[in-house]
Amino acid sequence: MIVRKEKIFYGGISTLRSYLYRFFIELTNGKWSSDLIMKFAHSKASSFIIPSFAKIYKINIDEMEKDLTSYPNLHEFFIRKLKKGTRNSSFGQTDVISPVDAIIEDIGIITVDKIIQVKGKVYSISEMLGNKEAVDKYKEGTFIIFYLSPSHYHRIHSPVSGHVIKQWTLGEKSYPVNKWGLKFGKETLAKNYRTITEVKTHDNQHIAIVKVGAMFINSIILSHQEEQLKKGEEMAYFSFGSTVILLFEKETFRSKDFLSTPYPVKIGEVIGELRRKSE
Repeated sequence: MIVRKEKIFYGGISTLRSYLYRFFIELTNGKWSSDLIMKFAHSKASSFIIPSFAKIYKINIDEMEKDLTSYPNLHEFFIRKLKKGTRNSSFGQTDVISPVDAIIEDIGIITVDKIIQVKGKVYSISEMLGNKEAVDKYKEGTFIIFYLSPSHYHRIHSPVSGHVIKQWTLGEKSYPVNKWGLKFGKETLAKNYRTITEVKTHDNQHIAIVKVGAMFINSIILSHQEEQLKKGEEMAYFSFGSTVILLFEKETFRSKDFLSTPYPVKIGEVIGELRRKSE
């Protein structure tokens, strides 16, 4: 009986914490606060905090395309490019590479009910994709979740080569996608502002690349407008920290043997391989 009371007590604390978290996020995550942050990040005044930002987040300035003093504002620094040759560009035809510098938070199988489970929370890919035709393809397939912190390079590169068959955008507000957001947020991965790119490879495998906006600024810029995507090629970028989710069809992806998650990766790093369904 005592154990049961303890469970109820701690369960109540967790519920209260979740409620308070959501309340304060709702309070601050409005259009006015997003506009204010966006204006500051684009202002000349924000350039003064770039050195301290780089120091706090331990950003590797040696691999940046420009030096710290060359960025006119924080936004331009945040979407910085890298020097050529700083990431792996040698990979095989069937290799799937990491699309971002990030932490792999989770990897698993999409259930027959078309849901994924991350950090103890259940997410519906039907809500995530908002497209029944696309959803049906990924049932019992594989999902991989990449989290980008403010310290990461925020440009997104294609994990495969193929043909862009569809792109669409869903959602309005965005909640934090860090570990606290995943734990206490309200279905952040399925309901945040997001842009989905669906790619068909030359061997007819379908892959959904879901780019999820983070708190305050729903800025996902599609820098690639062509129908053909080349593996390793830049396709989009975030204005602030966020998440990328890859969805693969059933029996079309064999993951690298990751020892455990969270697992740090960089663009160009091989994370698995594509395979034909008959294999």
